Amino acid sequence: MDWVTCAYSAACTGIANRPSGFCLAHLTPEQLGDTIGELSPGRLLDLRGMTVTSDLLSRVLEATGGRPGRTRLDRVRFTGDVRLSGVTFGGDVSLDGARFDRLASFFGARFEGNVSLAGARFIRELSFHGVTVRGHVSLDRAVMSRDALFSQAVFGHGLSCERARFDGYATFDGARLGDGAAFRGARFGRTLSFRKVHGHAGFEAAHFAADAYLSATGRLSAARARADGLLDVAVARCGVDLRGVEVTGATTVRLTDSQADLEGAVLRGPATVTGRGTSMLTSLRQVEAASLGLFGLDLSACRFAGLTHPSGVRVKDCTFALTPRGVRVSLRWPMLRWFSRRRVLADEHSLRRRSNTGVLGGPGDPGDPGDPGATPDRLAALYAGLRPTDRATSADFAFAAMEMRRQAGHRWWLSLSWLLCGYGMRMGRAAGWFALLAAIAAAAIVWSTASHATPTTEPPNPAVRR
Repeated sequence: MDWVTCAYSAACTGIANRPSGFCLAHLTPEQLGDTIGELSPGRLLDLRGMTVTSDLLSRVLEATGGRPGRTRLDRVRFTGDVRLSGVTFGGDVSLDGARFDRLASFFGARFEGNVSLAGARFIRELSFHGVTVRGHVSLDRAVMSRDALFSQAVFGHGLSCERARFDGYATFDGARLGDGAAFRGARFGRTLSFRKVHGHAGFEAAHFAADAYLSATGRLSAARARADGLLDVAVARCGVDLRGVEVTGATTVRLTDSQADLEGAVLRGPATVTGRGTSMLTSLRQVEAASLGLFGLDLSACRFAGLTHPSGVRVKDCTFALTPRGVRVSLRWPMLRWFSRRRVLADEHSLRRRSNTGVLGGPGDPGDPGDPGATPDRLAALYAGLRPTDRATSADFAFAAMEMRRQAGHRWWLSLSWLLCGYGMRMGRAAGWFALLAAIAAAAIVWSTASHATPTTEPPNPAVRR
C-alpha cells in the first residue's frame, strides 16, 4: 500500500482520514457526516482500499454534487450496485485493482480525464454503453466475469485491454476509439461483437473461445490470434493483418477498398476472402487451408509460396500479375525466346527477376533460393493445384506449371515442347513452325528442280554437208 491504512484493524486497507485515523467505513455516524460534509464539487475524492456500500457511494457522490475532481478508488471493493448515471468526473479516475461484487454501470457518466481500471474485477455485468471519456481508458488485466457492454462509447485517446479477460458476451458496436484500441493477449470467453467501430484496433495474440465479429473503419490486426469458433472480419478503406491467425471454425473476410495479409494463417474450417472495389490480398505464404475461396480480389502482388493445399483454393473474378510481351535473346538455351502476355503468380515474377540478375534475397524472401516455397518445383505444384474458374487464367496456369517444370530442368524434351508448340497450348507456334518448314521444303524443291534443268539444243553434225 502506498497510503496510510485504517487503524480499525490490520485487515482493513482503507485509507485513513485525519485526525481519526479511520477510513470512512469505520467512522461513527457523527464523524462520517462531518467528513462527507467537507467534500465539495471538483475536489479530490480519495477512497483507496475501502469497502464501499451503495449507500456510502450515494452519499459521497451527492456531497460532491455529482462532479468530483481527481478520483482515487484503487483497490476499492464495491459491495452493492454501482450506478454513475449523470456523474461527471472532472479529473483522472483511478480504479486499479478495484472489485465490483454487483452491477457496475457507468452508463450516462462522463470522464474529462483518463480512466484506469487495470486489474479490476467485475463479478457481475459491466456497462460502459454510451460513456464519453475525453482521455484514455485502461482495462489491462481486468476480469469481466459476465457481459461487458461498450457499444456507442467514445474514447477520446483510445482504449487498452491488454491481457484482459471477457468471460461473458462482449460488445463494442458503434464505439469510437480515438487513438485506437489494444486487445493484445486478451481472452473472450463468449461471442465478441466488434461491429461498425470507428478507429483502428489490434487483437494480436488474442483468444476468441467463441464466435468473433470484427468490423472497423481503421486498420485491424488479429495477428497470431486464435479463434475456436467463427471469425468474421469486415474492413473498409484500410488494412487487416491476419498473419499467423488460427481459426477452428469458418472464416469470412470482406474487404472494401482494403488489403489483407494472411501469411502463415491456419484455417481449419471453410474460409472465404471477398473483395469490393480495389481490394488486395498481399500474402498467402505458408497458409494452411483445406477450403479457401478468393473472390473479386487483386492478387497481382500476392505471394503463394508455401501454400499447403493449393487444390483447395477456389479463385473467381480475381486479377493476377502479367508477364511482359516481346522477344528476348540470351546466352542460355533457348537463345531466342518470345513471350506472349499471360497471367502469373507474383512469386514467379520474383523468381525470374532474381534468376536473371543473380541477386539473392534475404531469409523469407519469395525469391530466396533458400525458401523451399519459392523453387520452380514448388511453383509448378502451385500452378497445377490452383483452379481458377475462368478458362483463360486456368490455361495460363497450366502453361506456367509446365514452364516451371522446364525451369527446374526435369526433362530435356520440355524445352523442345516449349519451342515447338508451347507445351501443346500454343498451337499457333506449331502452325508457324509448320509454315516455316513448308516454305523451306518448297524452296528446296524449287531450287533442286532449277539446278537439274539443262539446255536440249543438239550440236551440229559435221558428216552432213550440202
